Amino acid sequence: MPSATPERQRAVLVGVQLPGVSDVEHESDLAELGRLAHTLGYDVIATVSQRRDALAAAAVIGEGKLKELADLTGGAGVVPSGAPERKSKARARAGWVGAGADGDASGHDDGHDDGDGESARAAMVLVDHEISPSQARNLERATGASVLDRTGVIVDIFHKHARSREARLQVEIARLNYVAPRLREAAGGSERQRGKGAGEAALELDRRKIRDRIAELRQELVAIQKQDDNRRYARRDQLRVALVGYTNAGKSSWMRALTGSQVLVADKLFATLDTTVRALHPETKPRVLVSDTVGFIKKLPHDLVASFRSTLDEALEASLLVYVVDASDPTYAAQLEVTESVLHEIGAQAVPSLLLFNKVDRLDEGARASLERKHRDAIFLSAHAPGDVATLRQTIVDFFEARMVDDELVVPYAKQALVGEVYESARVVSEDYDETGTRLRVRALPAAIARLRRAFDA
Repeated sequence: MPSATPERQRAVLVGVQLPGVSDVEHESDLAELGRLAHTLGYDVIATVSQRRDALAAAAVIGEGKLKELADLTGGAGVVPSGAPERKSKARARAGWVGAGADGDASGHDDGHDDGDGESARAAMVLVDHEISPSQARNLERATGASVLDRTGVIVDIFHKHARSREARLQVEIARLNYVAPRLREAAGGSERQRGKGAGEAALELDRRKIRDRIAELRQELVAIQKQDDNRRYARRDQLRVALVGYTNAGKSSWMRALTGSQVLVADKLFATLDTTVRALHPETKPRVLVSDTVGFIKKLPHDLVASFRSTLDEALEASLLVYVVDASDPTYAAQLEVTESVLHEIGAQAVPSLLLFNKVDRLDEGARASLERKHRDAIFLSAHAPGDVATLRQTIVDFFEARMVDDELVVPYAKQALVGEVYESARVVSEDYDETGTRLRVRALPAAIARLRRAFDA
């Protein structure tokens, strides 16, 4: 592996291949964890993997592998007996690596060489499983490094990448839910004489503060989501396309290509966490709105699935879902299954969908032909090919065109202000005038026509 830069900390990946998990799946999961580590700012220097019937109850992996891991981190390689070493008050209250929003994420050294070769060691252990707080503590004591499980890695990435107020609130709730059971007693005694009564344990006090903070965040989130619901309600009869799929499949690249918007495009997992809605460009009549949504991933923490309500609502209320799949990824089938599973959980399986295999420019002719035989109803395109962008745009337009009907609307002269709304909601074929008002021949979705008629009659 390439050498790490001084600014980036080093990490070791740990994975256990459990029964029923194939070699390909196991290697893919570890490779994905490596990409998550890179997104979080770590250079992976090694991977420690082991086949087991179950995770070791004490420290995830067996004694031999634990010593191998400790050689990479500078630890003793055994879980010491007796009480665990006390952490500093700051680290105990943080309870995990990603607790600081602005400071050093790890609480360890910055990776610079102190003269004894320690710079070559890893300061972080990333485990490709969800592990208990006690397993994390034992691994830390045996390795001398900080430990994050897969859930913690994802939560930390979300914490760093969220930009909008809503996304930051949602991520903070998920982060605090992750932190609470992992809090550790501060050094200097087990109780403080303050709080709800004499003798309230410091640990319980900290957890109560977290519960109170979560309640405050949820109240703020409700107010923001009401505003979002109102905006979505105003768009309810518009033509809406939601780009959905696995993280890093290329949704943001398609968003930029289809709408001309300057959304972030980066070769990182979870580069996009905020839902973005833009009009299809060049604009159509009626307008087609395209939304870019947060990507899914295997073992996505349930708190984060639940918290990203706005993204899921965009998918649920869309007129068309475009499943974006990375055709160049050998595990694309498992990634597609994850996307379909999450959308099925929220009832979005009933929304019409289109399967788009992206990044086909990275495939040779044989691989592409094989995919086309397996997925005959899919389309195979690249977001970087202008001709392919035009193809997808026309496919979207044709989808909605097939569902439109021709009708005639009469706008009374007393309500001529509504003529502009007709032009926004429908394609106006002709416009005439008589004694009753403006007579418009339109082509639009039945729901949009019904809404316009209600507005005329109101």
